[in-house]
Amino acid sequence: MSEETKGFVVDINEIFSILPHRYPFLLIDRVLELEKNTTIKCLKNVTINEPFFQGHFPGHPVMPGVLIVEAMAQAGGILAFKSADVSDSLVYFMGIDKAKFRRPVVPGDSLELIISVTRQRGKIWSFKGEAFVDGKRVANAELMATIVEGEKQ
Repeated sequence: MSEETKGFVVDINEIFSILPHRYPFLLIDRVLELEKNTTIKCLKNVTINEPFFQGHFPGHPVMPGVLIVEAMAQAGGILAFKSADVSDSLVYFMGIDKAKFRRPVVPGDSLELIISVTRQRGKIWSFKGEAFVDGKRVANAELMATIVEGEKQ
């Protein structure tokens, strides 16, 4: 990432202004780095207080893979939103390919999400998403999203 954007932080209040998600479905706590049109690095702190741990799995809590993918999609949405420099728009998740889950994510983990733009044409964005815990890749996927203007209330 370039020196001008390295360390750029989007806090939770700005995340609220970008994403429509709220508890318990907001899965991004902070943006650590952002380079418009290129890449974003986000953080999700995984705690035992997450409601999904009650049933997934009792006595052996594991973050559902679908929620790791959703966290990657939300990070990609922030990247597209900030790159397109729009205000009254929403970013909609369109597709996923080649999702792989390599290690379980458990309470106490800090899930680091790195999303890179692989293609952008008009309002359609394609991303490579990777999720890490302690520097080890736990999941990856290819994601697609679109920006829809005039949707934000």
